[in-house]
Parts: sequence; C-alpha cells; structure tokens
Amino acid sequence: MTGHGIRADGAGGLDGSPYQDYLYGYPHKTAYRPLRPRPALRDVWSRQRRDALMLYLHLPFCEMRCGFCNLFTRSNPPADQVRAYLDQVHRQAARVAAALGDDARFTRVAVGGGTPTYLDADELSSMFDLIDRFRPAGTPTAVETSPATATPERLAVLRGRGTTRISIGVQSFLDVEARAAGRPQRRTEVERALAAIRDQPFDELNIDLIYGIPGQTRHTWEQSLAAALRWTPEELFLYPLYVRPLTGLSRRAPADLPDPQWDDQRQALYRQGVDRLRAAGYRQLSMRHFRRADLPVDATPEYACQSDGMVGLGCGARSYTADLHYSFDYAVGVGQVRAIIDDYLSRPESDFDHAEVGYRLDTDEQRRRWLITSLLRADGCDQAAYGDRFGSRAVDDFPQLAVLADRDWLIVTADRLALTAAGLAYSDAVGPWLVSTAVRSAMTARPAR
Repeated sequence: MTGHGIRADGAGGLDGSPYQDYLYGYPHKTAYRPLRPRPALRDVWSRQRRDALMLYLHLPFCEMRCGFCNLFTRSNPPADQVRAYLDQVHRQAARVAAALGDDARFTRVAVGGGTPTYLDADELSSMFDLIDRFRPAGTPTAVETSPATATPERLAVLRGRGTTRISIGVQSFLDVEARAAGRPQRRTEVERALAAIRDQPFDELNIDLIYGIPGQTRHTWEQSLAAALRWTPEELFLYPLYVRPLTGLSRRAPADLPDPQWDDQRQALYRQGVDRLRAAGYRQLSMRHFRRADLPVDATPEYACQSDGMVGLGCGARSYTADLHYSFDYAVGVGQVRAIIDDYLSRPESDFDHAEVGYRLDTDEQRRRWLITSLLRADGCDQAAYGDRFGSRAVDDFPQLAVLADRDWLIVTADRLALTAAGLAYSDAVGPWLVSTAVRSAMTARPAR
C-alpha cells in the first residue's frame, strides 16, 4: 500500500485551521451511497463475528433544534409520529434479530438521537421492551438526555430498565452563552436535571460542554467547568463549537469572529479545559473525551460506538461490519429530515431485511479506518494489534505519518503510534488530512441538504 489519499504537498490542511472537521467516524456518512443491489443483512452479518456486538438505537426527536446541531433529528414531532416510529422500530428490530441469528450476542447498548428522553415514560418503557430483545440482563446501557427532558419520572424508567450511563448535553452553565449557541435554557433547569440524575443510582454520568461560543471568555469558561465538576461526573466531553451548513448558527454566523481569531480563542479555551480537568483528576482519552482517573478506562462504551460489530436500529442509525457500513439516507435540513422519517415509516417490513445506503470498505480503507479511529485517541494505535489484523506496519502503509512526526505531533515507538499533546490539539485537522481521496471525493460530491 502506498498511502493513497495524501495531498501532493505532504502537509495539506495541517497548516490551516485546527478545526476542519470532527471525524467521529470513518468513512463519514456523507460518503454513503445507495447500495444496488441491496445486500441481505443475513448475508452481510454471516461473515462477521457476532459474539460481542453493540446495539445502537436512534430516536430522531428533540424538544428543540439547537443552533449548532447538524444531527439527523426533528424537533417537536406530532405525537402520533413518535408512536408510529416506535412501532416501526419494533418491526425493524424483529427483522434484524432474525437476520443476525440465534448466536448473536450483545455486550453494549447505546440510545441516542435526537434526545431519547423526549419520549414520555410509557414510550420509554416500550423502547426498552425493544432493547430487551437483544441484551442480556446487566448489559452496559447508555442513554442520552437533555436538561429539559431529564425529569424524575423518565429517569426512574431509565434506571429501572437497566440504564447504566447517562449523558447530558449542558453545553454551558451560563444562560447568555447557551442562548448564543442557539440553546435557550436556564441554569436552574440544568442544575435541577443534574440533581435528578444523581438522585438515581446510575453508574456513570457524562456532561457535554462547548467552548468557542461567541462572547465566551476564559473566565466564563472556567465558570462552566467548575459548575460541571461540582457534580463529579465520571466523564466529560469538551466540544469546540462548529458552525455547520443548514444549522441555526449558520444563518447568524459570528461575523465579529474572523476564522484566525476564533481558532486562537478555541485553542486557548481547549488548553484551559485540558489543564483544568487534569488538575481535577481526569485522564484525557481524546481531544474531547475526559474520564476520572480513578475509574477504569475499559468501562467506557464511547469508542465502541465507532467499532466494527455495531448494529443500528432506527432511520438515523448506522451499522458497522468490517467491510460494509450502512444506514438509511442522511440529511440535516428540516424538510429533508422529515421526508426521510416519513419514508422510513412507510417501509414494508421486508425492507428491513436489507442494507439500504452505505459504503464498502476495501482492505486499504479498513487499514485507514483502523489508523484514524485509533490515532485520534490519546493512547494511539497499537502497532502489534495493527500488524495482527493487517499483516503489515502502519508506518509502512501510511508513510505520510512522517509529516506528523516531523512536526512533533506524533510519537513513534515499537509498541504504538500516539499523538503528542500538540497533535491531539490538532485532531480535527489530522483526522481530515488522513481521509482517502476516494472518501473525500464522495463526501464533497454530495451537496449539503
């Protein structure tokens, strides 16, 4: 392999903004295309290990659409559509379970969206009836929530039905910053939600915060960090603010923050956040991900969400095998999202026997996926594990890694490849830089919608 995908100058986007794209999965869903003929799920999964699968259930509904959000979600849907969606996911689950076969075993479950706790207590119980088709008792189960929907009644259902991890998107504890990010909320509501979560014996709490919000300063960022730490969360995710196409913020992008100035602000706040959390006893697991140092790292399900062996349910969920990633169609714009949900609800049950939209990964792309998803973690790429999987060395397959080493962004040892602190800070440039030419072409050929 010759390291295809590197730009001609060898450095490419590494000299530009450190905030080019959040590469949370590879290939990105915008590279997916209709699969024709549609492969049968029974055939797709028959070639895969099925003894340690992860289930991901997607609920594409929220009480509001945040200004920064470019996820596949609809705000305030009609109540009958929510019920119809749950009924359809139950039908999809039955077909997927049959395709996987009786020997499939699930070891993790995650429910995201959207906001799963947009569902009321009865609807959440129906959702868990569906999940229980797949998971043995005691399976680690993570559910996302929001300040407005983390009510005691809903949380009691989550805990009673085996949820072990709650993730809540706070973004900022300051009302004025939350509004500036397109997330109108009050701190009293946030604190009330966190108190309700801590009143339940969930094993883990994660809090999401955002930095780079217009008007945010080192002082106000410290206020949010300190407020979050008072709840001693097991994990925190610190996200840089992005202004994406078709989002609320894209219609009122901060013209008073030219890109270089905004980049400098986000980098400064990132370093402040890293230092603050380390001082508070947290271990950095990626550019965004921090976990209390007194807890075992292998207890977290976060990176399993991007691993082979993930089975998705719902029209916004992806599924990952070693050589095929698939889902339904994807969009951000309100009209397109509604059309995709309507299409999903109109499907006959037999449609759920097949993969609809996806990307086939050849051996080169499988190597690249392994490298990107491991390199963007603080512990880096295990050289021996890579060699066992592919029969080669990552430094030989990707000679462009020397560019990162020359910048002191990458440490290369006999055991592993790991980004330095400076390299981690540029994760959102390093990841896109490693995207292959084929995937990049597919992503750019698809217009935002």
